[in-house]
Amino acid sequence: MSDLIEDPNPAGNAPEFTVSELSGAVKRVVEGEFGRVRVRGEVGRVSFPRSGHVYFDLKDDRSVLAAVSWKGQAARLSIRPEEGMEVIATGRMTTFPGQSKYQLIVDDLVPAGAGALMAMLEKLRQKLAAEGLFAAERKRPLPYLPKVIGVVTSPSGAVIRDILRRLRDRFPRHVLIWPVAVQGDRCAPEVAAAIRGFNAIEPGGPVPRPDVLIVARGGGSMEDLWGFNDEAVVRAAAESRIPLISAVGHETDTTLIDHAADRRAPTPTAAAEIAVPVRLDLLAAAEGLGARLNRAAGQGILSRNQRLRDLARALPRPETLVGTASQRLDLWAGRLPAALGAATGRKRAAFNTAAAHIRPRMLQSVIERGRERLAYRAARLAPDTLARDVTRKSEALQALTRRLTIAANAQTETWRTRLDGLDRMRMTLGYHETLKRGFAVVYGDGHVVTSKAAAEAASALEIEFHDGRLTPGGPAPRPAPRKPKEEPPEQGSLF
Repeated sequence: MSDLIEDPNPAGNAPEFTVSELSGAVKRVVEGEFGRVRVRGEVGRVSFPRSGHVYFDLKDDRSVLAAVSWKGQAARLSIRPEEGMEVIATGRMTTFPGQSKYQLIVDDLVPAGAGALMAMLEKLRQKLAAEGLFAAERKRPLPYLPKVIGVVTSPSGAVIRDILRRLRDRFPRHVLIWPVAVQGDRCAPEVAAAIRGFNAIEPGGPVPRPDVLIVARGGGSMEDLWGFNDEAVVRAAAESRIPLISAVGHETDTTLIDHAADRRAPTPTAAAEIAVPVRLDLLAAAEGLGARLNRAAGQGILSRNQRLRDLARALPRPETLVGTASQRLDLWAGRLPAALGAATGRKRAAFNTAAAHIRPRMLQSVIERGRERLAYRAARLAPDTLARDVTRKSEALQALTRRLTIAANAQTETWRTRLDGLDRMRMTLGYHETLKRGFAVVYGDGHVVTSKAAAEAASALEIEFHDGRLTPGGPAPRPAPRKPKEEPPEQGSLF
């Protein structure tokens, strides 16, 4: 019977734990048992707080696992988690005692399989295409013969050696190399920074500004080329003011930078061929053009010489052109002495005839008349004569001034009288004067009423007298003192 009696202390010798001790024990068990793990699942709820950390859930059809990527780890993730994306997360398991839950601290996140990669790539491609980053009108033409070529690639790979070798074979140019990582977490930010760095070089500075850019990388898997699908790289390529050639992967590989670039090359070697022409071909073409120019110039000179000879044969002989004129000159030269002698004789005879008519007495009479006119005009210039003339002219001017003043005053007075008459007529014909004679003006709804129909149609009437307006319905005016009845004034005329 004693065995059936319930023990008041059922725990017996079991140790007691505090909450923190038990949480720490669970944390050590979870971290020691699992350590570093890789988990495949679908991304659920995603949170990006201002602290820079990334919180998200990994789930399948039965369970949910909380995951967190700290600020430094989130910056190195190859992809940004989005809800609905299937990923493979790598990290270590731990617990969060503050909420009694376990979680995965993620330091690496990759898409789960090519299908997920292609779906994410297609989604990003459609987004950038909708913004117009792949539009054909944004693409710039490549320079025919650039002076400086900028290459964005790995400095230690075979790609840069292939590009330099091909440029040296075709047309040696000055090449600037911006070393970058062509795969991994550092690929996308370094490639975007290199493209923007080349565009930031000022023309005429210590470092020459490239005329064309080549972004190159050898072939590889989709994961290896994933950095060239990054949104930052695509935007940098679309914003580049320097024409850009994309040469990422082999001919069958396609990345988003190929759509944003001004020209796509199937291989890095083909990019070098696109960037510069063949120097020997240019020399041969220049020599051919020079030969054609020489032949054309020689043929032109020959044809013009032949044309000149043909025109010369059509011209008359010089002796024929000047013979008639020379004969006419000889004729006039022979007639000139006789004509001069005859003209001189006629002029001498005319002079003798005129001299015979001139007599000394006639000349004396002409001289006397001239002397008299001169004495008369000299007498008029005497001081007393001039003073009399000035006095006479001054008196005449004063008389004219007085007449002008009288005429002006009379005209002004006439205009003033006429203006006063017109003003009196204006006051007489004005409607205010008419109102003083007993008339009134009726307004209906703000307009003058001139008929009974208009008065009946108006909602309110207003009557204007010479001393103000009266609105019907207002306060009744104070009755004026009664005066003796008088006859109403005679109705005046408006005119």
